[in-house]
Amino acid sequence: MDKKEWIRTLKFVGFSISAGIIQIVTFTLLTEFTSMSYWPRYLIALVLSVIWNFTFNRKFTFQSANNVPVAMLKVFGYYCVFTPLSTILGNYLVEKAGWNDYLVTALNMIINFVTEYLFDRFVVFGASIDTNDRAKKQAEAEKA
Repeated sequence: MDKKEWIRTLKFVGFSISAGIIQIVTFTLLTEFTSMSYWPRYLIALVLSVIWNFTFNRKFTFQSANNVPVAMLKVFGYYCVFTPLSTILGNYLVEKAGWNDYLVTALNMIINFVTEYLFDRFVVFGASIDTNDRAKKQAEAEKA
């Protein structure tokens, strides 16, 4: 992996950590201060983190100038698969199997991190990486 890809990966990790903080803080607040069952707490927290993560990774990590609605639709497609699977499995593990809420949420977050990076890198932004104005300015500065 070249230096540019390492930097891209580190940026994704950083933004994912910030999205993870949003997700776990939201999940914790809903857990401690509401009587909601697992699945709505998880789902609300997940949606907030996804919006945050998509916004910053598109602009700064993948530096993509692609059509935002198309990119959002692709990410929506990913979450149409990931969300029901993780919500149903997570709810089962917490409500039926007796697993700890936070352990299940952490496992879902790790699986989400790995699979979303691969999906974003190769499907959502693959052909449009480093095409926004920020990336073009960086490329010009590197040539000078």
